[in-house]
Amino acid sequence: MSSGQSHILAIGGGSFRPSDRYSFLEASPLLRYGLDLTGEDRPKLGLMATATGDNAEWLLKMYGAFAGWDVEVSHLTVFPMPNVEDPRAWILEQDMIYVSGGSVANLMALWRLHGLDEALEQAWRAGVVLAGQSAGALCWHVGGNTDSFGPRLRVWAEGMALLPYSCGVHYNSDPQRRELLHASVAGGELPEGYAADEGVGLHYVGTEFIQAVTVDPEGFAYKIERDGSGGVKEFRIEPRLLTA
Repeated sequence: MSSGQSHILAIGGGSFRPSDRYSFLEASPLLRYGLDLTGEDRPKLGLMATATGDNAEWLLKMYGAFAGWDVEVSHLTVFPMPNVEDPRAWILEQDMIYVSGGSVANLMALWRLHGLDEALEQAWRAGVVLAGQSAGALCWHVGGNTDSFGPRLRVWAEGMALLPYSCGVHYNSDPQRRELLHASVAGGELPEGYAADEGVGLHYVGTEFIQAVTVDPEGFAYKIERDGSGGVKEFRIEPRLLTA
């Protein structure tokens, strides 16, 4: 198992990308960065696609994305029933858990129903790296904004709150995101927090933001703080560029 520290890698988008050579997806260097945090030569990588309703096609694509990587890949589903006898034990056996995008509201409802939120917190405290994109990034925070309820974004503050911050994802690709996050932080619906462009990951050790990493030279991370006069201040964070 893992490094002994508690790591979370919250990705704004871009965990996977189309292959130049093949018809399937490739895992981006963001996921190599997360796997390296485990400290294992052949890490156990657990995939969770709860936010997609455990979509079998998407799970298959994720498996394919790690073809040729020196990782031991498995997955956990809850539809129509858990696919492993003891989901908590499965979670604790992993070195890194990767959570896909999709509906974060549905994801959290199902995790709480099955006790997976408690198991994931236990794993995080034990040193399992928690990672994910979009819904799989929001879930570790207090909340953010989501299209779980329809195409018009809504404020959502029902996350696990392992990280005591708000989170913004797809920050440079969806024009609704920045405005709503600013308004919800300014109005006190969400705490101050961090946001990530496409291709950018937010790395936390414990509850402390350590750095941002990116596969897009033009991607950035951001810190959003209240300004004391009813508004917010946004500070751009220069990420470290990952090249392989």
